[in-house]
Amino acid sequence: MRKPVLEFQDVSFSYGGKKPILDQLNITVYGREFVTIIGASGSGKSTLFRIITGLEQEETGAVLLNGEQFKSRHGRTGYMPQQDLLMPWRTVLENASVPLELAGVSKREAAKRIIPLLDEFGLEGSADKYPSELSGGMRQRVSFLRSVLTGSNILLLDEPFSALDAITRLSMQEWLLDQWEQREKTILFITHDVNEALFLSDRIFVFQDTPVRMLQEVLVPLDRPRTQWDLNDPAVLKLKNDLIDQLRNGVKKP
Repeated sequence: MRKPVLEFQDVSFSYGGKKPILDQLNITVYGREFVTIIGASGSGKSTLFRIITGLEQEETGAVLLNGEQFKSRHGRTGYMPQQDLLMPWRTVLENASVPLELAGVSKREAAKRIIPLLDEFGLEGSADKYPSELSGGMRQRVSFLRSVLTGSNILLLDEPFSALDAITRLSMQEWLLDQWEQREKTILFITHDVNEALFLSDRIFVFQDTPVRMLQEVLVPLDRPRTQWDLNDPAVLKLKNDLIDQLRNGVKKP
């Protein structure tokens, strides 16, 4: 039986008591799932992440992580933002060590844990380099490594590849799937790219009307392992076109 790792139970939220963004929303995400969230800009996708991380607090309802409700959710999930947010004055090793430092781990112990992972993350020979010396893909690898080092089994990735060129983005998608399959992690991933959502995901959550009372759930009809060529399957192409139509209909006309 699959074990829930993230649950929203009748969760409502608004900014400053104004028009609600979420209205008694219920969702469940299970262990080792890869779930992607799509929707028009301003539909509430990033708000959902802010609530999960504890940056915002639900007004009513409950948010459960691994079956528990916490007074503070800060630091209980890994988070990888659209911009890598690497500190330019810190080396790769020093940037990756931030979550361990916050947990009270010594610099020496942090280095012992991180250095063996650099090869695995495609960062061999980069421990002493600064962010300005890295490609965009390598910077995102450091950011992902930092999120993994939080130790959480839940990782939130908010459009992490949107700033990359098309070829690098495809390469990073394949790399991310390899990493996810090697680790016992659950990933929630925000994107505006329907192809990306279909390639990566087990399920897709579609944000539609605001306030969000329910999310449409789409099961991706692809087995694993998968390749980019699998996106040419007729059933996947039809699903892609349906999702694009929904997203277009969700965009407010100027």
